[in-house]
Amino acid sequence: MLNYGIVLFPSKPFQDTANGLRRRYDAHYANIPPHITLKESFSISNEELPKMIHMLRDIARQCSPIDIHVYKVDTFFPQSTTIFYKLKENKQLSWLNEKLYQEPFPTDRAHSVFIPHITIAQKLQQAEHDDIVGQLKMIDVSHQETIDRIQLLYQLDNESWTVYETFLLQGQST
Repeated sequence: MLNYGIVLFPSKPFQDTANGLRRRYDAHYANIPPHITLKESFSISNEELPKMIHMLRDIARQCSPIDIHVYKVDTFFPQSTTIFYKLKENKQLSWLNEKLYQEPFPTDRAHSVFIPHITIAQKLQQAEHDDIVGQLKMIDVSHQETIDRIQLLYQLDNESWTVYETFLLQGQST
């Protein structure tokens, strides 16, 4: 059984912007590039994988490329000391997230509410979180782009994540 996850990767220039902060504040900086998690880590057997891939192809055919708008820095405090770039509500992101928590995908959720975001700091001590969150919230953030693919990732033995397969979003905008 391997761990898998499903994400959207923003453009390389925006990843570079996020990595400027992640390098200092994100304990997982070396394990995965900046991303928007559509489906949290889940474990499936090799036998289940082809069905998941078939369903992901199907979902990608139905979904048009996604316009994202990053508009501020926020935090999950007091639930955690994670600090992130927050994305504006988006029907397509919500639709994708819902589809990825229906059969045949595992349906268990670690978080009951889907908050699309790009993590820039995590696993901070509370004092460190308190010191930097105010500064980061003052950063003027306004970034928009269109993402046209989703990635199925798998976790390696060293806990880093790598792309297993990429799915082009082919649906028509309505």
